Amino acid sequence: MLERYLIPIAPLALLALAAIACLILFASLEKEIRRLRRLVKGRPEPDQASSTELQLKLDDLNARVRDAEERSGILPPPAPRLNSLNLNKRTQAIRLARKGEAANHIAASLSIPRKEVELLLKVYGLSLTNSNEITT
Repeated sequence: MLERYLIPIAPLALLALAAIACLILFASLEKEIRRLRRLVKGRPEPDQASSTELQLKLDDLNARVRDAEERSGILPPPAPRLNSLNLNKRTQAIRLARKGEAANHIAASLSIPRKEVELLLKVYGLSLTNSNEITT
């Protein structure tokens, strides 16, 4: 008897339960929408004075940004760093060292720190000794 009556009815019962669940969900969503509409209606609308004040502030800020952009176009570009040892300065330092100049004089003439010149000359000297050892 169970097989004859309950098994064919089971899909229909599940379908009915799903429909009831959908109706409950629909009703709760409808209730939430009504609550939110009441909340929005109770909210005060922005008045014309505050929106006018905000617009004035926005115009003032736009003018200040334009002024700053104009001033930034007038400014000179920043000066390059003098203490960096680029390839040209390395070459010049090695040439001066080959001519017999002291590290202090090379540093002063190229506007670079004396310790960098000493390090450069030491590395250059080591590379010369290594190249001489390899060729012999």
